[in-house]
Amino acid sequence: MKRGAIDSDLGAIKRTLSAARERLLACRVPAGHWEGTLSSSALSTATATCALDLVRRNGGEDLSALVRAGLRWLADHQNEDGGFGDTPASPSNISTTALCWASLGMNREYEAAFSRAEAWLKKNVGDLTAPSLAEAIARRYGEDRTFSVPILTMCALAGRFGEGRRAWESIPSLPFELAALPRFLFRWLNLQVVSYALPALIAIGQARHVHRPTRNPFARLPRWLARNKTLRLLESIQPDSGGFLEATPLTSFVTMSLAASGQVEHAVNRKGAAFLKASAREDGSWSIDTNLSTWVTTLSVQALTGALDDRTSLRAWLLGQQTRVVHPYTQSAPGGWAWTDLSGGVPDADDTAGALLALFLLRDGDDPEARRAARAGIRWLLDVQNGDGGIPTFCRGWGKLPFDRSCPDLTAHALRAWSAWRPELEGPLAIEMDGAMNRAFDYLVRTQRAEGAWIPLWFGNHGAADETNPVYGTSRVMLCSSTRPEWRRARDRAAAWLLSAQHADGGFRGGPDLPPTIEETALAVDALAGHEGDVTEALTRGCRWLVTETEEGTRFPPAPIGFYFAKLWYWEKLYPVIFCVSALRRALRRVGS
Repeated sequence: MKRGAIDSDLGAIKRTLSAARERLLACRVPAGHWEGTLSSSALSTATATCALDLVRRNGGEDLSALVRAGLRWLADHQNEDGGFGDTPASPSNISTTALCWASLGMNREYEAAFSRAEAWLKKNVGDLTAPSLAEAIARRYGEDRTFSVPILTMCALAGRFGEGRRAWESIPSLPFELAALPRFLFRWLNLQVVSYALPALIAIGQARHVHRPTRNPFARLPRWLARNKTLRLLESIQPDSGGFLEATPLTSFVTMSLAASGQVEHAVNRKGAAFLKASAREDGSWSIDTNLSTWVTTLSVQALTGALDDRTSLRAWLLGQQTRVVHPYTQSAPGGWAWTDLSGGVPDADDTAGALLALFLLRDGDDPEARRAARAGIRWLLDVQNGDGGIPTFCRGWGKLPFDRSCPDLTAHALRAWSAWRPELEGPLAIEMDGAMNRAFDYLVRTQRAEGAWIPLWFGNHGAADETNPVYGTSRVMLCSSTRPEWRRARDRAAAWLLSAQHADGGFRGGPDLPPTIEETALAVDALAGHEGDVTEALTRGCRWLVTETEEGTRFPPAPIGFYFAKLWYWEKLYPVIFCVSALRRALRRVGS
């Protein structure tokens, strides 16, 4: 592209970056960090209303007003085809529609919405008997029962499968009694749920045991004996907020299961209901989680490099979020960071890596306190690295189910954090980091797809047939740098693939025939801006698309590219702003020089 053509775009790019940067800075809360805003979720609203209704029906607090408001929100946000998607911008899917069908069916004031959801399910599933629905849901989740069993459990508790034992005959039994065993044994027990789902394993397993106890006395007796012990464990890992992982669906499944199995006055159930009450939005909906404050803050710090006016308070806030003790939920060591500053957060690799990168940018000269925190965070990441060289989400996984296995985007994030701090460290920790980084690079080279892309874990594209988002994964991995020849070749292949994903109009797509989004385009531009090849034309076209789509930084409609637990979609209002600021800043350094 000619220099004159590039120069003609620079003014618009600079204006867009300036406006986007000011918008991002203005989104801080009074304390100086960011909290963001998660999309309302039909799935969360359905599970919360069901849980609160079952609490009332079983003698607990009467929160009928919240239930009615939630059902009204569902009826008002039903898709035209009668089904429900995870966000108001998402296509209908079987999981969310089944849960909304179950919740709406508990209150016939919304008979029309219930009937339309039922018609969608019949069209896409067939008959709605428990065996048929169980088979259809199992096809979506495979061997992972983390979400399929809770969905079926809620349908049974809501009366969709009839009465008595028969309502539970197609719901697999979860071995909740195994939770009474020492935690270090879990990874060898071949549990068909992931590690974060321990509360659901206990509460749902107990609900099924109450409503359909096994006829085998050798299995029934251990379950009765383990009931109180596992309830005590559940109580010990429940955070002060009452929300397990600050997640509405997980907390709802626990609350409805306990309420419907004779435990409505149990402390866990009361705190769970209180969390749902406190997290209801004014419009009647619930989001999937309270906030992603640590995550969006660390991303914002990285995007705003050189433009922050108050690094001191941000540094102090971020240091205050680091875990100082063994976490009761996952038993992970001190030193990690969670996605939120609230009590339900759990340390994870992505947020720990993000915090380390942000702390590196926020450190104050020769900063012993920041360096001590960094050493602890680095140690935490080193300890969760899997044998394959990759990084999992929360801990060395129990098995190979999602969120317990290594993934490229988290591995790349950890690599970037290690690389940033490596020059400032020495001794045994530095030597250990070098080995870990070599293994991580080997893992990334092995997991690159033939076409050059990497597939992330926590982000997807709901329009893609397989719901993956190679644009996100590839762009995040490409930010890693190394002089290793095999890594340079891998990056070249990745850049070639990323360029092939660019639309004629300059935007980037998550897959063939999918429309570009601000998030994906900004991520791709960000990655290509750091590539050594000739990408000036692609960068300029991508920036031009962002300028037009955001109306020079004045509008940022979010897209549901976020993947939460168990294939649950969300959008975060700050993602398009953060990604755009980072992309335009880096692109200007490249094309504007």
